[in-house]
Amino acid sequence: MAKNEIEKKHHQTFEQIRQGNQLDQEFWWARQLGKVLEYAEYRNFQPVIEKAKEACENSGQQISDHFVEMHEMVSIGSGAERKMPSYAFSRYACYLIVQNGDPSKPVIANGQTYFAIQTRRQELVEDQAFQQLKEDEKRLFLRNELKEHNAQLAEAAQCAGVESGIDFAVFQNHGYKGLYGGLDAKGIHAHKGLKKSHKILDHMGSTELAANLFRATQAEEKLRRDEVQGKTNANQTHFEVGKKVRKTIEELGGTMPEDLPTPDTSVKKLERENQKKLQSGAEE
Repeated sequence: MAKNEIEKKHHQTFEQIRQGNQLDQEFWWARQLGKVLEYAEYRNFQPVIEKAKEACENSGQQISDHFVEMHEMVSIGSGAERKMPSYAFSRYACYLIVQNGDPSKPVIANGQTYFAIQTRRQELVEDQAFQQLKEDEKRLFLRNELKEHNAQLAEAAQCAGVESGIDFAVFQNHGYKGLYGGLDAKGIHAHKGLKKSHKILDHMGSTELAANLFRATQAEEKLRRDEVQGKTNANQTHFEVGKKVRKTIEELGGTMPEDLPTPDTSVKKLERENQKKLQSGAEE
């Protein structure tokens, strides 16, 4: 089976084992997820759960909100089932679990992409303040988020051996190529009909900015987590992350980034307009 087919199968499986309760809240059973993540015995999966709980606490979240102790019905053969101690995991808990799993397993690596992207999407969906923003306000918010995470990505890339400005431009192009189906920065400029002086990220709508934010955050995490060394390996890592984000968009039925509409107004112009409004308000 081809690599992209395996990845798609894993993503579909994560969706298939997703549960829902009477309050329309989603969750995953611990023992069921452990089997999917190729832990033959639940006891071998438990240390990963404990690491994830520790990470949850370190992030300032309540463990009990994401790791709910429950009993899960487990098959013991001949059609019989038995109640066994387990957990109901939130999507965030699943994200922490795959982040602490063995990345050499393809199912773990694919889970890292799936749950990272889905968790971030869910955060934005559930963030009422974000949802109440108008499109231009969402663009400003996401563009600022991306500035911050691009700086963190640059730092992680530098640690991996991407040192000069030219090196980093090549590194960034690998991420773009993965996410944009082979288009590099120059290709995206041409595709969008942008001027040479225009910055790509300033001429994106909120959906496209969000896709690039996923790419940047996950590339940074993977570079650090896998302790990637060497420019070639860093470039390939960025490309693969971009490609996985693109694949997930496709599986969700979304529009490919290069086919999303280009806003008439740049983020830079929106920032200037906001600044003028603030100055006018201060003078009144």
